[in-house]
Amino acid sequence: MEVIMERINVAILGAGGLGKNAAKIIGMKKELRLVGICDSKGFAFDKKGLDAERIAKAPEGSTIGELEFGRLSKDPIGEIVKQKDVIDGIFVALPNLPNDFIPKVTKRIFTEGYEGVLTDVLKRTSAVEMLLKLDKVAKRKKAVYITGCGATPGLLSAAAVLAAQSFIEVEHVDIYWGVGIPNWEEYRATIREDIAHLPGYTVAKAQALTDQEVTTLLAERDWKLELKEMEHADDILLEKVGVVKKRNQVTVGGVMDTHTTKKPVSTTMTLTGVTFEGKRSSHKFVLGDETTMPCNVIGPALGYLKRAHWLKTHGIYGIFGSTEFMPMVVQ
Repeated sequence: MEVIMERINVAILGAGGLGKNAAKIIGMKKELRLVGICDSKGFAFDKKGLDAERIAKAPEGSTIGELEFGRLSKDPIGEIVKQKDVIDGIFVALPNLPNDFIPKVTKRIFTEGYEGVLTDVLKRTSAVEMLLKLDKVAKRKKAVYITGCGATPGLLSAAAVLAAQSFIEVEHVDIYWGVGIPNWEEYRATIREDIAHLPGYTVAKAQALTDQEVTTLLAERDWKLELKEMEHADDILLEKVGVVKKRNQVTVGGVMDTHTTKKPVSTTMTLTGVTFEGKRSSHKFVLGDETTMPCNVIGPALGYLKRAHWLKTHGIYGIFGSTEFMPMVVQ
């Protein structure tokens, strides 16, 4: 017999490519209700539920505030947080530029009295480190925050935790992703975050690039970004739970094609270790090439949001990494 839990009222912070696709996916879930969403210029809120499909189809470059049920605002995040008594969970789909942006937003959310649950798709190790330092604040608020819940970290690092069970010692975890998107403008923040990993670039330098400069950079590279030795929080999160002893045992890289939805390479997680019998072997986890970035980022993030809600109902509070729990399936 199928048991459906009470619907979780969800708000999304951020309405770029990931935020809009998150709205669409939430609209397809029986256990979730989208009640709020915001971008940098506006917001929408309705405790009875928002039209997720309308939000997902909002034109590129427009603001949520211009929708028929939206409102323009100089403080959209603040407008969402004001509804804290109605919102059970927040999915943070904001660009983490500069590097401390999401940790600062999180501290504000807690300061203004939010006591629900949150998940994000943070990628950078340094950003996750800053966020984990807010653990005591989250505990005081009886809130739950699970960080690094996208594809990597998230889906692939969780797979590494499972794969590690076969070995007495893990030697290395290698994550190599392939992503294809039809146009980079739909994921401006994500592309700038990836550019920041290129030799000669920093987060600040990538953030300062104009759209035209990004277009020129991508065109010079045949619209592909090949990234190696990325600063990815898979390392700190796998170290945190003991899969690896040192962060440098985890490497993350990949290829982003900004001109087609076809993946340039398959996304894989390969964990190499030694068994109790002294044999060296590897487990490989491969994502289906037909699954897109939104599939593999938003799906796990919502699964972890449901897990965070479960933790709160069981009296467990604080800030955790995605490697510490399994996501739950959202009906």
